[in-house]
Amino acid sequence: MNEKESKYQAPALDKGLDILEYLSAQSIPLSQTEIAIGIEKTPNEIYRMLMSLESRGYILRDEVSGKYRLSLKLFYLSHRHSPMDELRKAAQFPLEELSNTIRQSCHLSILYMNQVMVIIHAKSPGPIALSIEEGNLFPLPLTASGKVLLAYMPDAERNTTLRNNAIFKKYPKPQQEDFINSLEDIQKTGSYVKNSDSVSGVTDISVPIGIGGNNGIIACLTISMLNALNADKAIENDVILGEANKCVKKIEQRIGV
Repeated sequence: MNEKESKYQAPALDKGLDILEYLSAQSIPLSQTEIAIGIEKTPNEIYRMLMSLESRGYILRDEVSGKYRLSLKLFYLSHRHSPMDELRKAAQFPLEELSNTIRQSCHLSILYMNQVMVIIHAKSPGPIALSIEEGNLFPLPLTASGKVLLAYMPDAERNTTLRNNAIFKKYPKPQQEDFINSLEDIQKTGSYVKNSDSVSGVTDISVPIGIGGNNGIIACLTISMLNALNADKAIENDVILGEANKCVKKIEQRIGV
């Protein structure tokens, strides 16, 4: 343990958080002994903390079995502020910083009603820039952001989404298989870098946000690069991709992923 960790250590708080995190990972209520074993403590060590968490409404104790489970209080607290608003706030400065560094426009997208929705956009500082309006919806299979969002979905969710997608359903079987294989390639490389399917003269560079968190990918950062502005290759694609990944890390730090 380094000096900083030792200086700011709060054993009681850590114990309470350990209990909450352990209960959140369990599908059934647990006894005091079971919780203690799960977080590598003795039952006596966690007794007072269980009483405190119960009195504050974070956990509930069954009157018959005496076992504990999470209440909805954490859910309520986390939804007092819109997750989308928090994501927008966290991404605004890093996105503007990125667009100024690479001199290209970039935007953040999320999955909404099985479509891609742009939630924040940073315009290039140059006189010519590609602008994508916030709130616009785009088809999943036809956009770089959509492909990245699909690539990091759980398999069952992705299969259901594609089965219900009108564009994907029109693809011939070989094209559907190629599309699914391309999603696997995105997972392997951790990014998507290709010419845009919907806008000529544009190269899309997309990276996922939040894949290290417990809830999987939460958004996608995309740079829609005007090839004419980078015709002299002043900034190579791999350099831009590196800057995009730096931006993602800053956003993830700000949202606690």
